Amino acid sequence: MEASPLPTQINLRVVDPDVPSARPEAAPAPVRNRRERPPTAARGPVRPLRYRWYPACKSFLDRTLALLLSIVALPVIAVAALLVKLTSAGPAFYSQVRVGRRGRLFTIWKIRTMIHNCESLTGPRWSIPGDPRVTAVGWLLRRTHLDELPQLWNVLRGDMSLIGPRPERPEFVPELEQAIPAYAQRLQLKPGVTGLAQVQLPPDTDIASVRRKLASDLYYIEQLGPWMDVRVLACTALYAVGLPTRGLARLLGLPDAAAVQQAMREVVEPARPRQAA
Repeated sequence: MEASPLPTQINLRVVDPDVPSARPEAAPAPVRNRRERPPTAARGPVRPLRYRWYPACKSFLDRTLALLLSIVALPVIAVAALLVKLTSAGPAFYSQVRVGRRGRLFTIWKIRTMIHNCESLTGPRWSIPGDPRVTAVGWLLRRTHLDELPQLWNVLRGDMSLIGPRPERPEFVPELEQAIPAYAQRLQLKPGVTGLAQVQLPPDTDIASVRRKLASDLYYIEQLGPWMDVRVLACTALYAVGLPTRGLARLLGLPDAAAVQQAMREVVEPARPRQAA
């Protein structure tokens, strides 16, 4: 049976990316038997609390705004793609399969920021801080988030929303759902180019970081509405140019990550079994 890629990613502190056979110091938790049901969260499933009309309008608004943004973004994408092509071997763009709404798979497009075929030796893996696979131009594109601009095409196709949970790779989803039973609830919405979790928290590095981002995703679902999206977009504008978003978020009444974690704690953390008296 092929080994899962996820344990390599959730034990990044002890994995040498240059040695594919390196193993973590501590063995990952044993896989639960398929017939055994995972523990349930203390709260029921997360659902939008209000603005029931908004999800139906959100797709139209996404496509309209993505079309307008594409007019401005196309020249930027062209210049960025040219720089990538001139400074490193391989194509300027790359695609990956991601998991969308209700588990539907789709192909996402980005400007390439890593060396070509960077996973040919290691297999699927998350990026890490200071990842040696990132090129010099790629570092700049990631820093400014310009590598995400081709995802406007995914929004126009209806695969993604402008705002929503980050789309995960299908190689990682089964074990994330096993480790965090509420993880599948984030698939209620289309994944987003940006989102509350993306502007509040750094990229995933382990299960704990995934749990924190899940709390933000589920909070966003629960508070889904036009005012929430306006606030996330405003924070994204600052985030994209490298400015801190905390002050603007506080001014707009957007809770910080700690408050979101507390609000969603009973959802993302498995319920502890009651001890016999």
